Amino acid sequence: MTAEEKKSQEDAVAADAGKEDPTADDNEEDEDDDEEENGEQGADGAAKKKKKKKRKKKKKKKGGAGGAGAVKEPSLKPPALGLKETAFTDYYVKYGQTEPPTIPVETLFTGKQLPVGEIQKHELESQTYRETSEECRARDRMQEDLYSKVRLGAEIHRQVRSYAQSFIKPGIELADMCARLENKNRELTQEAGIARGIAFPTGCSLNHVAAHYTPNTGDKTCLSFDDVMKVDFGVQIDGRIIDSAWSVSFNHRYDNLLKSVQEATDTGIRTAGIDVRLCDIGEAIQEVMESYEVELDGTTYPVKAIRNLNGHSIGPHQIHAGKSVPIVKGGCEESIKMEEGEIYAIETFGSTGRGYVIEDLECSHYMKRFDAPHVPLRMQSSKRLLGHINKTFGTLAFCRRWLDREDGGSATVHPKGGKQEKYMGALKNLCDVGIVQAYPPLCDVQGCYTAQYEHTIVMRPTCKEVVSRGDDY
Repeated sequence: MTAEEKKSQEDAVAADAGKEDPTADDNEEDEDDDEEENGEQGADGAAKKKKKKKRKKKKKKKGGAGGAGAVKEPSLKPPALGLKETAFTDYYVKYGQTEPPTIPVETLFTGKQLPVGEIQKHELESQTYRETSEECRARDRMQEDLYSKVRLGAEIHRQVRSYAQSFIKPGIELADMCARLENKNRELTQEAGIARGIAFPTGCSLNHVAAHYTPNTGDKTCLSFDDVMKVDFGVQIDGRIIDSAWSVSFNHRYDNLLKSVQEATDTGIRTAGIDVRLCDIGEAIQEVMESYEVELDGTTYPVKAIRNLNGHSIGPHQIHAGKSVPIVKGGCEESIKMEEGEIYAIETFGSTGRGYVIEDLECSHYMKRFDAPHVPLRMQSSKRLLGHINKTFGTLAFCRRWLDREDGGSATVHPKGGKQEKYMGALKNLCDVGIVQAYPPLCDVQGCYTAQYEHTIVMRPTCKEVVSRGDDY
């Protein structure tokens, strides 16, 4: 081969390596055919094979296992306060996820192990044997199917909330914020009605409103620079619910409020464990939270734990499964303890007000009671609405905004449309007879500020796993 021919081939390889044309493989075949027709043999053929190998290697790099893209380092910081320094809104790109995320998380981790949550030991000395007990380890292995479901839900929650943290800024309309977050939740879970998808409506309670607010259709409320917003949403896989929340602020004057509640939640998680009394967790939470105070406009306010709000146990398709985790001393009976295999949402609420909430404002959250009685319904509209609720939500919470959607809350369940029309009378009737429970917003005194942080933990036989823990909070 002459030096001129060799240089010509090297230039051709370099040119091909720089191509981004998706039809490169077809062009390659055409070029190979032309070269064969021109009678190029021997060394030229070897060079062609070398070029083909280079292209194939590049194509493999673009793809990757499980439908993932190129693995990158997270680099985008959230605009809001209330998160750790390690928070990134593109957190998920380290797994090969797109930006913004579009690959369903189950597809993203095909053939890979899902991230394990934060592992902590059980708090009591009497439970330390569990770390090395073969019997406990055997029971732990038997629950791998359950753990895989909650870890999948937790990873979806982390990716959805990281995406949401990128666009939660002053001026955003809360209805638009909730729609974007919930649509991404549906996309990444591959929503399938009761089988998997959203666990409950997105809470975006502002300032003195502590919980259970989401905008109804037509609500034009916007987020402002001086607001404190609690973002609380859930993911469910086969009824296994991940419930996690954080607080959003943009003004540094609320830093102590958010820090007190975040530390109180972390204290509650550390104190929790098998055989731990729930009242002891509440006492530890209150001691940490109420050690803080906040200065607003020259006045100093002590941070108070909201005494009539609690964490709770979680069951399959049941967000409140019976046990409540208080956040104040003496918040429940001393005899109630955590048990092996239970799942809990440890959540704490702090307030600059009186530390006590009441139901107020227009209701948006509803849920069919888990123990709903069988009641004969006389109104046909009530029967239709109950049928829609059973089919679309089951015993999971829903909101009026979902009933107003063209798909009635689930495009999978109602592919041809399931929008509910003129349903308020029927919904009131279902509440009146005790089939559906209304959950109005929970409010402290107007003018005060409230904050919330929450994580889901699993009482495994060998340890406790904070499945929803992330780099953000």
